[in-house]
Amino acid sequence: MSHALDLLLIGGIMLLALAAHTIGQRLHVPRVTLLLLVGALAGPELLDLIPRSVSHNFSLVTELTLAMVGFLLGERMAFRDLRQGREAIIISLAVTLITALLIFVGIWLVTDNLVASLLLAAISTATDPAATLDVIRETGARGPLTRVVSQVVAIDDAWGAILFSVLLVFAELVSGNGAALMETVGHGFYEVLGAIALGALLGLPMAWMTGRLKPGEPMLLESAGFVFLAAGIAGAIGVSYLLTCMALGVMVANRAHHHIRPFRSIEGIVEPFLAMFFFLAGFSLDWEVLPTLGVIGAVYIVVRIGGRVAGGYVGGVLAGSAHSVRVHNGACLLPQAGVAVGLALVATDRMPEMTFLLPLVIGSTVLFELLGPPITMRQLRQAGETGNGSYEEPDDDR
Repeated sequence: MSHALDLLLIGGIMLLALAAHTIGQRLHVPRVTLLLLVGALAGPELLDLIPRSVSHNFSLVTELTLAMVGFLLGERMAFRDLRQGREAIIISLAVTLITALLIFVGIWLVTDNLVASLLLAAISTATDPAATLDVIRETGARGPLTRVVSQVVAIDDAWGAILFSVLLVFAELVSGNGAALMETVGHGFYEVLGAIALGALLGLPMAWMTGRLKPGEPMLLESAGFVFLAAGIAGAIGVSYLLTCMALGVMVANRAHHHIRPFRSIEGIVEPFLAMFFFLAGFSLDWEVLPTLGVIGAVYIVVRIGGRVAGGYVGGVLAGSAHSVRVHNGACLLPQAGVAVGLALVATDRMPEMTFLLPLVIGSTVLFELLGPPITMRQLRQAGETGNGSYEEPDDDR
């Protein structure tokens, strides 16, 4: 069977990504947003330029991309400096809890629906680490704000998953559907703790091998092999592959003597996957759900923005962060993608009577994916941490 169309599409996406990068630098718009918009224009919801069958491969591209993104985020969690690790943990907890609390209050006041308030409060805490990391890489950002944001997006989905498991239990109890109480709690803890354990277990041999292979092809084979193996095992045993690969990266970053090399190897191959990921994400967007947002959706969007900003500021104050980190970090955490939709799918499966939940989350995700990256870029620029493009780390043996 010929794959001519697939090859044409892949080549076209690569060149579109190059054009998006060039245009984005001139217009100060993230390439993430440009690729999402181009993908949406080409998709079946708008111009319908590409067959729908293209989206059938989106799940594989998503898992490959997020596996590498998760591993790269793990590098940001090298807590050799205890204060830096403490700062990110405090801020991520504050952002998660304050966002959830404000969403709960806001949705409850509008709907008087306790179940919907609990579920949307938990779902609102999810972010999109891929979009945030891509903006950081594109702008060559360095500094305390960049470091904190990178660390926070690496761990806040874990807090969100735990909070979702807890609030889903309460929602089922409130609605009288608490038969699967222990199953829900157990699955939530299994998915989070199992992923961390798996990543740490695979990280030990990877950290031991790192530095015993020369940079180049052997290092790339080792790095990609462990990352994809971790994601595959995670999927097979039903734990979070994103969190597994983060834990793998954390273990390598903290245990390996030459920990820079495997991360630079993955960075060398992740760009084409990111380009396909964001284009296909735009291609798969369902624009028809936007008009269904209504008052509840508007409240959810506005309050989530306020919750991220307020949580970032409060967390920065509690952690003793610099002024620029307090003011800007929360607004850098607006992008929201697959994790939120996945949580909404789980909630809808458990509670099918919540018919408006999934369209609302998908519709708000479209807006946050389009508006979040430009806002992140603006915050990094205002903090004075952006460069003139992607930067290179030293290739020494740190």
